Amino acid sequence: MEVTLLGTGAPAGLPRPDCPCAVCATSLGADARAATAVLVDGALLLDLTPGAAFAAARAGRSLSGVRQVLLSHPHDGPPVEVPAGLPQPGRVPDGRELTQLTGHRVRAVALDAPGTGYAVTGPDGQRLLYLPPGGAPAGLHEPVDADGRYDIVLADVVGRPDALAKLRAVGAVGPTTDVVAVHLDHDVPPGAETRRRLAAAGARAVPDGSTLRAGSYENVSAVPDVPRRTLVLGGARSGKSVEAERRLESFPDVLYVATGGTRGGDGEWAARVALHRERRPGSWRTAETCDLVPLLGEDGPALLIDCLSLWLTDAMDSVGAWDDAEWAGGGERELRKRVAELAGALRATRRTVVLVSNEVGSGIVPATASGRRYRDELGRLNAAVAGECEQVVLVVAGQGVVLRG
Repeated sequence: MEVTLLGTGAPAGLPRPDCPCAVCATSLGADARAATAVLVDGALLLDLTPGAAFAAARAGRSLSGVRQVLLSHPHDGPPVEVPAGLPQPGRVPDGRELTQLTGHRVRAVALDAPGTGYAVTGPDGQRLLYLPPGGAPAGLHEPVDADGRYDIVLADVVGRPDALAKLRAVGAVGPTTDVVAVHLDHDVPPGAETRRRLAAAGARAVPDGSTLRAGSYENVSAVPDVPRRTLVLGGARSGKSVEAERRLESFPDVLYVATGGTRGGDGEWAARVALHRERRPGSWRTAETCDLVPLLGEDGPALLIDCLSLWLTDAMDSVGAWDDAEWAGGGERELRKRVAELAGALRATRRTVVLVSNEVGSGIVPATASGRRYRDELGRLNAAVAGECEQVVLVVAGQGVVLRG
């Protein structure tokens, strides 16, 4: 199956006409995107957009062989002119299947939002799933076998990462599925930042006019490897927790490990915790613990540990680090042992793990000896954990800078 992306942008395109935002201003060249439209084997067109014939010509394709035009979502604005020779666009009712003379089978996929998704099976048995902007499959419950896995998924990965999580949960998306983000809008910066965020979800973006060949070695090798272990560093209110949460939004099951405890009676802390809970997907589970080594040693879903700085506070409390005599009499040695155990468990874990920690060593020197001790130990902890992670990201003013990976 040969899939040509005539456009990969949101319905209004990118840049949007007359939009003064920074993303639109920098969406030039390969980062400029027409509204998403997909040509399958030259015979099936998914979504008819303005300039489709010219887009096909630029990609070295022709629409002359198109036998079916299917729409996936409501189109705002003036009607799109149907190029001469193309059949009138239509839809397939949810759950129904259309068989073309070319041997392609198209099944309409019910969504949890307005629109229709399309599962296309080619004459060779290769499978494509195309989802409209803002849409995720509805009613996915039963696991699928290898024959039900898609070779290519084209979806709104940025706007609906949970759609990818649902597909992974039932096995419809596997390690070799080529997940390509379409309907790209000015939600995220273009270029390297978009590619970085998508890669963290096991997805990628391609320029308009790209042709994908389902099941080919080139496609499989292009599927980004999601890092097993990631450390996200940042200062206060830098956006480090949001960055960490975003990395696991497309995972079907996540255990959020809160190391801060409940702090009974502290209303401000309770409000912070509530804000974090509201921001996380409803399917995530939460564990409030600083006992991280056993969790890392178990099999299970992805872990999001937020944060190591609070884990360190608990560990330093336990070893008496704030008392000089206890620190010198064995507290320092015990803390080093605990950090080494944590690093070793992280090295050996088979789970996907995202850890969050504060970066405090770049500010003013703390005025107290205990503050300086904590700063130094957090720096050592961050270095030890970073040494066991495939990817390390520093978040500054909401912008992620990849230090490793």
